[in-house]
Parts: sequence; structure tokens; C-alpha cells
Amino acid sequence: MQPKSPSDSRTIMTDMVLPSESNPLNNLFGGELLARMDRAASIAARRHSRRITVTASVNHVAFNHPVPLGSVVTVEATVSRAFNTSMEVYIDVWMEDRQNRERSKANEAIYTFVAVDDSGVPTKVPPLVPETELEKERFEGALRRKQLSLVLAKRMKPSEATELKALFLKNKD
Repeated sequence: MQPKSPSDSRTIMTDMVLPSESNPLNNLFGGELLARMDRAASIAARRHSRRITVTASVNHVAFNHPVPLGSVVTVEATVSRAFNTSMEVYIDVWMEDRQNRERSKANEAIYTFVAVDDSGVPTKVPPLVPETELEKERFEGALRRKQLSLVLAKRMKPSEATELKALFLKNKD
């Protein structure tokens, strides 16, 4: 399979926070933001794999800042690493202040998607070659995140988590 770069999967979705999507504090519902992130991440995973993709897990979500009613919200999703049949997708959420139009990072998330064939059977995905420093950083961290997730799910023994061991043992000489 031909390797792809993260930019091949980049997905950008921009929308406004409407009254029906906000809570009593006039901020975007967390569940609404999760749905937006899932849609953008799904498109990114599909662009990378050229297959049907399904959400396997939501590995990390940080609701760092509330997103007020009327804000313009941009969700950017990019495949950060491809494994055998799965892909880690990193999502950045930006909001634009409605008064001064300043853009700031509001939230972020990491999802895992699996590519499947028409019968729902997992299928191989192309490798990913990061290009920018940020892409390389996210790529390197993805294997540690995957191993940690597998250890916590008891699908990998801690002794087999080579990246995690290296992280904790590299300073012990």
C-alpha cells in the first residue's frame, strides 16, 4: 500500500453554536461537541483508508474551555498514526470569538477508528508518514497511547508494552 501523509486525511468542519445546541449556561453541550468531533474524525479516517470506518474508541477528550452560544467552532481532524487496521485520529477544536474574531484552541480529543470492508471485517490501512514536527510528535506518541489503552483493557500484558517501558525506564542507567 502506498503511504500517505496526515495532510491527506485532514478534515475541517466549521459551524456556529445555535441555541438548540447549548446548555442552560449558554455553552455548547459536550455531547454535541463529541458528535461533531466523531463526524470529522470519521471523515479523516475514511480519507486515509478509503474504506468504511467505525469508531473503536474515544481515547481522550479534554473540554478545556466552554464554547459560548453564537461562537464559530472549527473542528480539525487528522490521522496521526495508522496501525494494521486501525488509525488514531487527533482532533483540535478551535473557537472564534464573535466580537473580536480571535481564534483560540478550546478542546482536543483522540479517537481510534477501524477500517472495515462491506461485511464489517477489519481491513488493512495504508501506512502514515508524518511530515511536520507536530505530526511527528503525535505519531510517536500514538504507539504509547495505544499500548496504554491495550494494557488498561487487559488485551496486552504490561511487560509487552515496549514503548511504555522505554518511557519509564529510559532514565535509569
